[in-house]
Amino acid sequence: MSHPVLAGIDGSERSSAAADWAAREAALRDVPLRLFHASPSLPGATVPGLALDRLHHMGTRLLQRVAAAVGDLYPDVEVRAEQADDAPAEALLAAARDAGLLVVGTRGTGGFDGLAVGSVALRVAAAALCPVVLVPHRPSPFGEGVQHAARDAAQVVVGFDAHHPVSETADFAFSAAEARGALLRVVQAWAFPAEAVSPRTLVVTEEDRATWEDQEVLQLSDALRAWQEKYPGVTARTDVALLHPAEALLNASRGADLLVVGRRTDPQATEGRLGPVTHAVLHHARCPVAVVPHAG
Repeated sequence: MSHPVLAGIDGSERSSAAADWAAREAALRDVPLRLFHASPSLPGATVPGLALDRLHHMGTRLLQRVAAAVGDLYPDVEVRAEQADDAPAEALLAAARDAGLLVVGTRGTGGFDGLAVGSVALRVAAAALCPVVLVPHRPSPFGEGVQHAARDAAQVVVGFDAHHPVSETADFAFSAAEARGALLRVVQAWAFPAEAVSPRTLVVTEEDRATWEDQEVLQLSDALRAWQEKYPGVTARTDVALLHPAEALLNASRGADLLVVGRRTDPQATEGRLGPVTHAVLHHARCPVAVVPHAG
């Protein structure tokens, strides 16, 4: 894989955490890291040229500072720094066209206290052509993740639907687990069949529930066989949960290193959209979340 990892930075703590995560991912993939900063003109500036020059200077110093921090911790990673004058979301989406992965913080310097995910993060997660990883805040962005990984066994969680398996999401999750030497936890949420919860039904017996759950387990096992053969070094553990998909994923991802979800793309749509499960996961997950686009 030769496409670089692209990290959007803006000076916020979350973007520093994103740069650290992106650098470690670039090291795992053995690809360059592109640090990207957008500095659009300030609205209402009386001297736009001077304002833009000042923003460029501030952006250059920020890129130099982050590049130096990354270089100290990951000396084998080739680091490139880039700036753009466009709005952050549009600039990141354009830059990500030739990236293998886009990494951003869940929130930047804008927004308000209590906001879980900012508008830029949501926009790029919904519209980028490549997978996007949203990284939440960590108290000590640079280096803390390396020490944490050394203490605890790594774990990747992926949301999967055996009835409609998505190869892009599964490949990303298995590949991420393989690169980290991590356990892969495959989560499938299920619900009672429609006829089992009709107004005529007074109770669902434990026997019926067990039968339906066994069917889900078998179908999931069958659907995963192709990927387990493709990634023989990955240990995959399946979790079949009678829960809402977002709740099942959030429960499983506690303490995980990465949570992987899919996003259906629509070639006819002018704007990308996040489904309700992905949207809920992004707002409540405490670990980095990878949103992997796939054809509908």
